[in-house]
Parts: sequence; structure tokens; C-alpha cells
Amino acid sequence: MAWNLDFISEEDFKKHVRATIMKYGEKLESYDLKRFNSNLIDPIKLIFDKSVYRTSWEEIVNNEIFRQRDKSNNNDIGYFHQNIFSYFKGCEVPQAGWDVIYRNPDGIQMPDGDIVHTIYVEMKNKHNTMNSASSAKTYIKMQGQILEDDDCACLLVEAIAKKSQNIKWSTKVDGKNVQHRLIRRVSMDQFYAILTGEEDAFYKMCMALPEVINSVVNEEGGVEVPHDTVIDELRKVASLYGDENDELSMAMAVYMLGFNTYMGFGDKIRGELGEDKDGMLKRIYEYVKRLK
Repeated sequence: MAWNLDFISEEDFKKHVRATIMKYGEKLESYDLKRFNSNLIDPIKLIFDKSVYRTSWEEIVNNEIFRQRDKSNNNDIGYFHQNIFSYFKGCEVPQAGWDVIYRNPDGIQMPDGDIVHTIYVEMKNKHNTMNSASSAKTYIKMQGQILEDDDCACLLVEAIAKKSQNIKWSTKVDGKNVQHRLIRRVSMDQFYAILTGEEDAFYKMCMALPEVINSVVNEEGGVEVPHDTVIDELRKVASLYGDENDELSMAMAVYMLGFNTYMGFGDKIRGELGEDKDGMLKRIYEYVKRLK
């Protein structure tokens, strides 16, 4: 397929995609039971989810592993959205201060008719990730920048905005509604258009992305699919109670992840599941203790 992105070369785009995927590296390490429970699993929720959604133990455990990985991967996608601009003409991605700075000596026309030569950018993955305190702090930062430099605009750029937009950002500071024509809330597609002069620049990037990701993933020595051992280890714990495929045995294995020191999870478990033959309960406690 012919390369049709004028604002970034195919080599640079592929390089950036590769760097983003490499950031997935530590999340692609295999999950064992200790890592799975490192942030303390909620056994009650896990059992509710399994029953309500009518999934198998393997499915619900794999879903939880995916959720844990996905939580970290959001930061990596933020890296993709922000650092791609280091390859755009006139753009800088500073180490601190602002997410992106764009300078154009020929001038940048704003929707209200102003011409500025620098744009300072704060970037968010989603439109709803800022609370009122964070919004006020960011707005005050932008306000201060405009007071310091009257030849600039400040943009809050959202990768996932409610809609395509380039509007004055209205928010609250100290309980008062504030807005300024040079402090704007801009969706990612509109920001790409400002930088490139092409209305469909972001669309073009999105169309090129799947093929480039697949190319990088399939490279020799590329991304390895992890082999997670959580379900096997849970079944091992469950087998100490009885049958590793029995619902109660698996439930007890899950309960022990979070409740092994809770009152009642000793003698009463023994009473429910029978005598503690061969020190079975002790072995379970010792096994789970190693997960902490």
C-alpha cells in the first residue's frame, strides 16, 4: 500500500509504533498467581462476575488479567498520542512543562481570527479524565502562559473527545465560570488539522495504523504472546481442598487470595470441607502466604 501521510514518514511512523509496542513489554510478561494477586483481588467480585456473566473460571481469570494489563496500557497509548508529534514539523515534545509545543513562524490562525506563533498543549486520553481541581489547575497554568506570552494559544487536546471540536474551554476556577478565546478545548482530529493543514490527517493516520502495527508485531524477534499460569495455580490450590474442577473448591482457592488471614477462614473451612487430613489446610495457608 502506497504511503500517503505527508506529515510523517513511513520509517518514522513505524519507529514510533515499535516504541509504543515495546512499552507493552513488562505487561506482556507472564502472570503467575503472585503477580495476579499483587494488588489484592476482590474474591467476592470475582465470584459474582463469574456467576452473573455465566463464564468459566478460566474466562473470568483471563478477563481479570486482561483488565490489569489494560489499566497499565492506557499510559502506553498516551505515549503514542503524545510522542508522535515529535516527528511533526514545528513540534516539540518537552520532557516537562507541556505535553506538546508547536511553533510556526508563518503564524497559526485561531477560529476567532487571532494569529499566534506558538501553541502550548496539555493532552488527555479521554474527555472525562479531569476532575474539577485538575481542570482548574490546568486552566490557571494556561492563563499564566498567555499572560507571559501574548503571542500564543493554549489547547486542551483530547484523544477521545465527545465530538470533533475546537471551542473555547469553559470551566470553573474558584467557583467562577471562566473562558478565554485563546484557551481552547480541541479534539485530536482538529489538532492534527492545525498542525498539518489537512482536515483528514488524523483519519489518514488511523487508516495506516493497523497495517503498521501488524507489520511490527510480526517482525522477527517482535512481540511474544505471554503464557499465564494463574488458572493452573488456582486449580492446584483447589485440588488441596478436593476436586480442582469443583465449584466450591475453586471458590475456596479464590477466597484464600484475599481472605486467608480473615477470621473464620480456618476452623470453619475445615468443618465445611472435612477434616484437615495430612495438614492440608496448613499447606494451603503456606502456599497462599508466599503470594503476599
